Amino acid sequence: MSYEQFAYLYDELMQDAPYDEWVRFVKEKLDKYQVDGKNLLDLACGTGELSVRFAKEGFSVTGVDLSADMLAVAQAKAEGLLIPFFEQDMASLEGHEEFDIIGIFCDSLNYLQSDEDVRHTFTCVYSHLKDSGIFFFDVHSIYKISQLFINQTFTLADDHLSYIWNSFAGDLPNSVEHELSFFVLDEQTRKYDRFDELHYQRTYPVQQYSAWLEQAGFELLEISADFDNKEPQEQSERIFFIARKKPSF
Repeated sequence: MSYEQFAYLYDELMQDAPYDEWVRFVKEKLDKYQVDGKNLLDLACGTGELSVRFAKEGFSVTGVDLSADMLAVAQAKAEGLLIPFFEQDMASLEGHEEFDIIGIFCDSLNYLQSDEDVRHTFTCVYSHLKDSGIFFFDVHSIYKISQLFINQTFTLADDHLSYIWNSFAGDLPNSVEHELSFFVLDEQTRKYDRFDELHYQRTYPVQQYSAWLEQAGFELLEISADFDNKEPQEQSERIFFIARKKPSF
């Protein structure tokens, strides 16, 4: 998967994403679970949209992402804010301080390629949380992968940017491959440049994520869906997990 060119279009394509809902959700749950610390790691931070929002809400934010291009966008966006950014894979996170809060937002966990990567990520998150620290993440549901993505085509046709997005079943259970072709207007030549991206996502049953969290040493606090604080239903699209690091004695 490449984000080299996609990184510079990402914010425009995601301009309707409910970023404020993620911030509201996190703040509400931190109050609920009486978390006083505000040292937050935004893991797989992408272009830093949430990192910046959390920083403006008074959090001390660190951002980590695998893509140097995404981080370049994030650095520019965060000008004037004290947000350190690091290029690192979440499945091999190392060398950071311990945080009060770690979040993997915007279904970023679904980009991991294997069961082992997910388990390693949970272990890395555990080792970078303070005792009783809180871990947030959200993922696509199996319903969304299988019914709303696979064998679907999505299109956008604007004057300066268009795309064709085809989704196909991946080789592994509950996985999808997104084939995207972008057409971007070059303002100088008034011609369209084309580039292609292949993105892979995979999800797992709620029970599997729960088991991996417990194996990593977490106490599972709650599971909900679609920002509504209700238990996941058959047609829920986005599943939210909140877990707490059990103190190690």
